[in-house]
Formats: sequence, structure tokens, C-alpha cells
Amino acid sequence: MTSETTVKTLLILGASGDLTGRLLLPGLARLVARGRADGLTLVGAGSDDWPPERWRDRVEESFADENSQADAYGKRELKRVAASSSYHRLDVTAEGRLAGLIAELDGPVAVYFALPPHVSQLACEALAPEQVPAGTRLVLEKPFGSDEKSARRLNATLAGLVPEDHIHRVDHFLGKATVLNILGLRFANTFLEPVWNRQYIAQVEIIFDEDLALEGRARYYDGAGALRDMIQSHLLEILALMALEPPASIDERDLRDAVATVLRASSIKAPYRTSTRRARYTAGRIEGRKVPDYVAEDGVDAARNTETLAEVRVEINNWRWQGVPFILRSGKALGNKRKEAVVTFRPVPHLPRGFTGVDAPNQLRIGFGPDTLQFDVDVNGPGNVLNLDRATLQAELSASALLPYGEVLEGVLTGDPLLSVRADTAEDCWRIIDPVLKSWAAGHVPLEEYPAGSSGPGGLAGLTGMKKRAGYLPGIRPAPPIVSLVNAVAG
Repeated sequence: MTSETTVKTLLILGASGDLTGRLLLPGLARLVARGRADGLTLVGAGSDDWPPERWRDRVEESFADENSQADAYGKRELKRVAASSSYHRLDVTAEGRLAGLIAELDGPVAVYFALPPHVSQLACEALAPEQVPAGTRLVLEKPFGSDEKSARRLNATLAGLVPEDHIHRVDHFLGKATVLNILGLRFANTFLEPVWNRQYIAQVEIIFDEDLALEGRARYYDGAGALRDMIQSHLLEILALMALEPPASIDERDLRDAVATVLRASSIKAPYRTSTRRARYTAGRIEGRKVPDYVAEDGVDAARNTETLAEVRVEINNWRWQGVPFILRSGKALGNKRKEAVVTFRPVPHLPRGFTGVDAPNQLRIGFGPDTLQFDVDVNGPGNVLNLDRATLQAELSASALLPYGEVLEGVLTGDPLLSVRADTAEDCWRIIDPVLKSWAAGHVPLEEYPAGSSGPGGLAGLTGMKKRAGYLPGIRPAPPIVSLVNAVAG
């Protein structure tokens, strides 16, 4: 890994699209204003016929928020990048067009494919190896392909153009601070590692429940659904970080080898009617606003039976995790927003007679965005000291000064692969969910429904149900006093 910029020009394909204006350019602005993109030239290319002033307006609008907060140096740099930027109308799939533009730019060039996956594939296929200058970096958004076969084909195309360490399959969901927080928590605390296994952990849940509905994304989302969009693309990566063996270092090879090893051992077992769930939201209300039925949204094809909520139970077939279910769930238009990983520990083997008030296991919660840590423990309650109560130890974890796409772009510009997904890992993520997608397409798992703003189909008790199985004592008390963790843990 290096902290020095190795890229001279950032070329964004799909520059007139939503991703560029909403996420990429604001992320770049923060990098530029903080002096972490010195000398960089920004070039945009898209299928829209934009005059130069329209592109400059887009750049300046996207830079405006950061410009209002920047110091004198940051303002100068933002102005420099915006003023020197250019836009090119370009059909990226036409033979020789993309190669011709790359050849004109000051290299090394990072080519960011802010395009639909199938267009990115066609654009890469239109390039010949001899048309890609040495040092060029290729940056692709998830999902990588639409199944394992297409992901393998895309990887073969990319490998023919540039070395693997110059390919960035970016996952903006996992910011650098989040990755390091999970690894730091796991491997910098002696008390955790001895219990981080099947003997002491009953279940791990990784949840990304949104209160947002479709929000105008039908063009992409209706062809993807929650399983492809979130579980395949993001939550399996978090599973790997939670479950991997201790690496020797957090350098590229050690860490990504450990991630790949866990995913190779992971699978979703049939019958999928019991190991997976899918559902779609109907009309409802979220915080007072009306949300239409999903199938009534503009651009939605009801015949696709696209799910807006997916839940799967992943099994990791190795010594550490055999028999521990990893529940991954993501849903849209839900009443309660949750972005967290929850580790549920097994109950104590014996509680001395006389204690009362316990019916829940200890839980460790790692929140994402903002990154937080909560540990639920049982302590002697006030008054009757025999009555055990629940206390929550809580801390905020370190956060990045950059926006998520600022972290992504910094990794690209400096050649840091930490936030990039390796080729074999991208294929394995598809291998894990492909059988589920085929089963769902065949109608083997019913498509449930839930009103927008609700807690989901049947209260989302389908694949977990830990309390029913574990036999905890009755009499839970609603007692969550919050106790700050020591500053060293809070970071």
C-alpha cells in the first residue's frame, strides 16, 4: 500500500449520470480540498451531448458544499480541478473510441466505469490490450456481472487488459474505517478471540434495513432486487470480515487471502424454502409520507417478481464456525432503519438458583454509518440484587474524514487495494447466491408481502428464532442503561 498519488488523470465514464453527480464528484471534492489529490486532472465522458459549460456547472455544483467549508488552499485546489476539467461525448462501446480518448490523456489514467454493469462489460471488450497504456487503472462498480458465469467472463476480459492489482472492484458500502474497526475490535482485544467461535457464539446477523423505498431507481433495481443489490454485493463481504481467521497483516495479500478463504467455505443450503426468504413491499406510510405499492412505481415490471427484502442463512463449513448460522438480511421501505452486525452469544451453561430476570443472551452489536459498538451484558439490578438486569456498554468507533466515495477514490489514486474486491472473491459471492436465484426464479420460495413502514413480513422472525430454540429464562426487563466504554476502546 502507498499513500502517494499514482494517477494523473481521473476519467469518469457515465459522467452525466446520477452516480457521478450525487456521489463521485462530492467524494472527489473532499479529497481535493484536503490535499489528497495533488495535481489530479478530472475528465468526464458520457453519451449525452453536453456543452463544456454544462459539465463545469455540474462539477462546481457538486464541489459547492466542500468549497464552503474548505480553507484557502482547498478552495484554490477545487477551483483548479473544476477549471481544468473537460467533458467528451463518447460511445464507450464503439470500437476505438474509448482507447482514443485514453491515449490523449496525461497518464497514468484511472478509468472509472460509472455505468450499468453490462455497459461496462461491453466497454472493456471494446478495448484491446495494446490500447491500454501501462499504469492504467480500471475501476468498476458492484455488481460485477449478473451471475458467476458473467463475473468470470468479466474478470477474464479485465485480466487481458491490466494486471489484477490495477483492477479496482469497488465496494463503497465498506469504508476503510469500517473495515479497520471490525478488524481492530476482533484482533486487538485478547478477551474476544477465545470466544469467537462455535462454542460460544450461537448466531451472527448482518442487517441492512432501509426506510427508503425505490426512490426512482427502478431502471437498475427492478432488474436486480435485494439479494443481488445488497447481499451479494455488500453483506457477504461483512460476513467475511466477521468470520475470517487472524491474518498476519492487513496488507493486500494477507487480508484478501483470508477473506477469500472464508467465502470459499460458505454456502446457502437447500431446501431454500427454509434457508431463505423473499418479500416485496406494498403501499404504506413511512414517517407520515405515502409510499406506493412497489409494482405501481414507475419503471417496475410486476412480472419480474423482484424482491425488495431478502434474507438468507449462510453456513460456513470450517472448524471455527460449523453449525453457526450467519443471517444476512436487507430490505427496503421498512419502518425501522437498522444497519448493524449482531453477534449473539450462547447462554451460560448454568446460572445459580436464586437469580431472576434473565431471558436474553449477551449480544455484541457493531453499527455501520455511524460506526458504533454496543455490548449487552447482564448485571445485578438496583434494589433486589438477585434480579439480573440488562446494561449496554456503548462506544463510538473512529470515523473517516472522507465521504465513502472519497475513500474509494483515494484507494484508486494511491493504488491501495484494501477497498477493492479480488477476482476470485467476486466470483465466489455469485457462487453462493446463484442457486438461490435459480430456486426463486422457479417459484420454489413464495414471494411474501409487507406494508411499507412495517417491520416486514411476519415481523421478520423467519430464519432466526433464537429465543424459541435456546431456552432462556423468562422475565425480561426493559432495562437498557447505557454505560460508556473506556476512551481507549472508543478510539
